[in-house]
Amino acid sequence: MVNKKNFQECICDIGEQEILNRLKLFMDEGQIENDTALIKTSNNNLIVNTDVLVDKVHFSDKTTSAIDVGWKAIAVNLSDLASSGVDEILGVTIGLILPPRTPWEWVDGVYEGISSALNTYGGKLIGGDISKGSEKVIAITAIGSLGPLHLHRAHALPGDYLVTSGPHGLSRLGLAILLEEKIKQRNALSSELKNEAIKRHQRPVPPIIALQKLISCKPRVLPWRAAGIDTSDGLLEAINNVCKSSNCKAILNSNNFPRHPQWPIGNQWDQWCINGGEDYELVLSLPPMWAEEWLKIVPSGHLLGEITQGEPKIVLDNDKEINLENYLGFNHFK
Repeated sequence: MVNKKNFQECICDIGEQEILNRLKLFMDEGQIENDTALIKTSNNNLIVNTDVLVDKVHFSDKTTSAIDVGWKAIAVNLSDLASSGVDEILGVTIGLILPPRTPWEWVDGVYEGISSALNTYGGKLIGGDISKGSEKVIAITAIGSLGPLHLHRAHALPGDYLVTSGPHGLSRLGLAILLEEKIKQRNALSSELKNEAIKRHQRPVPPIIALQKLISCKPRVLPWRAAGIDTSDGLLEAINNVCKSSNCKAILNSNNFPRHPQWPIGNQWDQWCINGGEDYELVLSLPPMWAEEWLKIVPSGHLLGEITQGEPKIVLDNDKEINLENYLGFNHFK
């Protein structure tokens, strides 16, 4: 029998979602319902996001070069800004924790990757801090200005179409290839698919172009209202977060899972598609007219299903409720 007086609750016992639930008690209501914070100023509205990459958790020397680590550190932050409706990337700050024996060549490579990503997508390196620690840690805070559309998880409405900007599962396949995991049907995979998967894992692309196209194709008769999130923690996790924040139900069609054209058939492949994580695509809940216009100009886009009234949950093929416990997304503390 456990002596409750001597029992100390640890974060691994609590889990990531419950940690966030407890921490939000220290903030204004709704402050962490989205991946970015909105700061209203007299001139324009700023959105701010922080993401942390930790050695042996988010990257390793076996899977990712220093240059690619730097690129990825920027890309994952910009993905969150895109999923909130960023109009312009203004700048980033970097917090760096390094073991004392870290080779300078590695640090130089990280900053080369950071500079490459900023040159590609915009924004400047405007500051940061550095300290020593037992593991390499990179914490990026990215700042952008909000455009005409404020995407938010809580903005979905019944009747919306649920869409995504691209195929899913590629990053998970890339990781499996790099780690030399046992992969079903490995010999049947094309070189094109394998190379693209590795590239997607090492150099993710923030969905900024998909956002720009979304803004450009809005029908004039519709208001600037849409729900959005990125799929850094997996497709199902993203959809579930939209459902919970918007208090609605999502109905998905398994035939419409966002698979790459060369994606194999099978349970493992469907699992990686809907739950692999680190795909950094947009998931959007849009009025049907807007969704249809967007899908016309985003060739990689997919119609996933629709949003309806009901208890916040995900239903597959109209009758099968998805038990998310069977499709665990990324959890930092498990």
